[in-house]
Amino acid sequence: MTIGVGGSSFAEELAKLKPMTDGIEPIAVTEYKARIEKAQALLREQGLQALYLDTSTSLNYFTGIQLGLTERLHGAIIPAEGEVVYLSPTFEEPKTRELMRFGDDVRCWEEHEDPTELVVDTIRSMGYESGSVALDPHTPFFIVDGLRKAGNRYSFTSGSPVTATCRQLKSSAEIALIQRAMDVTMEVHRAAARALQVGVTTTETIDFLDRAHRKLGMSWTSGTAQFGEATAYPHGVPYPQTLADGDMVLIDMGTKVGGYRSDITRTYIFGEANARQREIWNLEKKAQLAAFAAAVLGAPCEAVDAAARGVIEAAGFGPGYKVPGLPHRTGHGLGLDVHEEAFMVKGNKTPLQVGMCFSDEPMICIYGEFGVRLEDIIYMAEDGAHWFTQPAHSVDDPFGYEA
Repeated sequence: MTIGVGGSSFAEELAKLKPMTDGIEPIAVTEYKARIEKAQALLREQGLQALYLDTSTSLNYFTGIQLGLTERLHGAIIPAEGEVVYLSPTFEEPKTRELMRFGDDVRCWEEHEDPTELVVDTIRSMGYESGSVALDPHTPFFIVDGLRKAGNRYSFTSGSPVTATCRQLKSSAEIALIQRAMDVTMEVHRAAARALQVGVTTTETIDFLDRAHRKLGMSWTSGTAQFGEATAYPHGVPYPQTLADGDMVLIDMGTKVGGYRSDITRTYIFGEANARQREIWNLEKKAQLAAFAAAVLGAPCEAVDAAARGVIEAAGFGPGYKVPGLPHRTGHGLGLDVHEEAFMVKGNKTPLQVGMCFSDEPMICIYGEFGVRLEDIIYMAEDGAHWFTQPAHSVDDPFGYEA
């Protein structure tokens, strides 16, 4: 039997869990203001007059305000010079002010008014009669379309060169929040593995992942579980599976701490690994470690993907994205979003820099048989690459209990 897999139950494991929320330090107001200053410097360098932020995680990143996307415009404007201005439906102004961490300028629009005209009028009031305005990359089309009609004195461009440049380099405070989220999710991974039994369904497993995270003090969770042949599909299949002896098990999950995400995948065998499972699991780990070794400061992001893919192709899989093999990029950036800049993919020449956080998950998919994905997140420090969580130890002892 694979060490650390089976032998317990969901109820037993849930009873053992205790909150892991002590000592969490939220992002300070001084850091939000420093982010805005950096964005303003980038706006000036790029000849842009302002950055419009919609109800996205970039609004959260720069202001600390978390809002859900609706049909109503709600956001903020960062000018190249001056103070941030918040935008709100009039009836939501009290809520907006309650959410604000700093600043006091809130511009409002009534239900019968065109809110995109408010955006344009606000930019003009900041002293910019014309020029180029950067838009949050997640701005809905109806707002972009409205801005083009209301503000034809301006040109509009993607704000990604500003938002991504800021967001992909994490501070020590961000790293600490991500680390706590990772620690919590790894605790759930170990508990879920111990709780598995023959006859358990993926639906029951996913329910446990959610309840376990909440028992540890988390308010938001996301998790998937796949058994047997279904593990071959990166994002699962639309039907539940029931665990049988000898099945490959793939569990991918995450949570949020202070808004920052965890994302960890473990794949292991329930029972004893056969020769084929052992071969592919070991190949996956070899590819993951090759990607980590390629994560060198100054190297292009694509080098991480090339290293992992090279190992898999050398074993006779692929080539490229062909299956059996690795059908997707090797990694994605992680922070307030589970998938964000920078991506470890062919063609991405962005150099690896201190503060970057990204996944290392070169999944091997063999349709009709099984798949193996080992996913851990890397962060780049002054002395190079580091793991938030130690990679799976071995096919026989994935959680390293006897390491």
